[in-house]
Amino acid sequence: MGEWRVQVSVRVSQATRAELEKFASGEKRTLANFGAALLEWSFEQWKVVGSTERLMKYKISPRVRGGKQEG
Repeated sequence: MGEWRVQVSVRVSQATRAELEKFASGEKRTLANFGAALLEWSFEQWKVVGSTERLMKYKISPRVRGGKQEG
């Protein structure tokens, strides 16, 4: 028997939604599945650092290929 799942709604800009859909498609996931993975991962990170302010201080640098930034 699988884990019970519940629905969570969030409001984001249309541009953010479009970008999320693009990345979800690239991962061959639905937007809901991609969003759930991001939310679960980020919440685990938040529990380690203990606050949104501390979590937001940590940035991951963009990958660099052939001397040029992706983007």
